[in-house]
Amino acid sequence: MHIAEGVLPPVQCAIWYAAAAPFVVHGAHRVVKEVREHPENKLLLATAGACTFLLSSIKLPSVTGSSSHPTGTGVGAILFKPPVMAFMGVIVLIFQALLLAHGGITTLGANTFSMAIAGPWIGYWAYRLTRRLHGPNALAIFLCMALSDLATYCVTSFQLAFAFPDASSGVFGAAGKFLGIFAISQVPLSIMEGFLGILLFRFLARVAAPQLAGLGLDVAGGSGTGAPAGTSGAAEKEDANV
Repeated sequence: MHIAEGVLPPVQCAIWYAAAAPFVVHGAHRVVKEVREHPENKLLLATAGACTFLLSSIKLPSVTGSSSHPTGTGVGAILFKPPVMAFMGVIVLIFQALLLAHGGITTLGANTFSMAIAGPWIGYWAYRLTRRLHGPNALAIFLCMALSDLATYCVTSFQLAFAFPDASSGVFGAAGKFLGIFAISQVPLSIMEGFLGILLFRFLARVAAPQLAGLGLDVAGGSGTGAPAGTSGAAEKEDANV
């Protein structure tokens, strides 16, 4: 992840910008609405943004000669739904491109689409599906965090494959090679991020229980519904409006 400056052709940079823009605009609207209607959740919004910034800034060398890092986008996806992460994620990526040389401005659209859009949405739907199947809450959080991370790298692999198709096997052949490079280090890293997410939400359940309840979350509960009694209908309605 964090495709570097100048790696993608200009036309593909423009396409990824256009693909990411509607999600970012919608996310900005959702963030403004959340702050206006629920100012008590500002600290949780900051927590979600800080988690994404800190984890995705960690650059770990992999055995394949590449480098990998967690993403942390599953936290915000669970707390505020994926649209919010599109806006928060692009802010994180701008700071990282300008201050840490992670990614670039020309590739910002592509990096936003993979880390701040595709990753959170895939992780969130895994979280929702696990809850509907009445799985344990910890499992839902684990899957959201882990799959948000892993899905980001899968999308990035296809982005690179579109830019550099294999001479004989085309885009899918190139995607297989890129996935092979990332998967060796990213699968265990995703698993570790999943467990980290469980620990983080257990901590939030102790220090921010009223705010979590207001969001329709009961991460300390054992029912696996993720919503306290009397709020499940409201939570389902909110999910339908995402």
